[in-house]
Amino acid sequence: MKTILERNKDAWNKQVDKKNQWTLPVSSEVIAKARQGEWSVVLTPEKPVPKEWFPSMQGLKILALASGGGQQAPIFAAAGAEVTVFDLSPNQLSQDRLVADRDNLKLRTVEGDMSDLSCFSNDSFDLIFHPCSNCFVPDVKPVWKEAFRVLKAGGTLISGFTNPVTLILDPEKEKQGIVELKHKLPYSDLTSITEEERVRLYGQDEPITFGHTLQDQIGGQIAAGFHLIGFYEDGWKSAGGINNLMDCFIATRALKPKS
Repeated sequence: MKTILERNKDAWNKQVDKKNQWTLPVSSEVIAKARQGEWSVVLTPEKPVPKEWFPSMQGLKILALASGGGQQAPIFAAAGAEVTVFDLSPNQLSQDRLVADRDNLKLRTVEGDMSDLSCFSNDSFDLIFHPCSNCFVPDVKPVWKEAFRVLKAGGTLISGFTNPVTLILDPEKEKQGIVELKHKLPYSDLTSITEEERVRLYGQDEPITFGHTLQDQIGGQIAAGFHLIGFYEDGWKSAGGINNLMDCFIATRALKPKS
């Protein structure tokens, strides 16, 4: 039987083949503008990350954590950063290499599990950019601990994640426009529903999803040693359901103390 990592790697490889919106590389026009200092990226579905959340890009050592797909990392590289893209899916990483080769960018791609950054030394990066992706690991706390370890003192962690309220609802009722509570938190595709339900609701090729509590998402960063200094919520109206009633995504900016 395949592990969760193996299943999610296969799922995201297939999402690239299906042209999921988070697997589509940015255009050469976007890269050209980034080279001129005109760029923006998203952590969550719609709102651009505030420019003031980023230090100067020139020579900045960035880890794009679970951020393959040829979208944010190439923009950072075009803006002058030294970028390492770390992702579970080789097909997602291939999208970053596609942009790098096409537009003559220098970036490094590394395949692996976001919960295990042992291939990187302590204090390796100035900034970690971690978009909504930790819903694909069963325990988010090791992600924060590893991020803290590989960041330099004074470094920045910028992360996005899903409000777990989206996963406590009855998905079948939600499709009918009815918001009704059903599941407990923390949520898991492996224990909260059956495999037959998961396939019927989401399809065979969707990744295994987990709903982490805000205590683990926000409190987990603090417990790892981070100081939170930025926060905003974002919506995804095209997703429908509860997204029509509230903003269901969260972005945080955190610092690793200098001492």
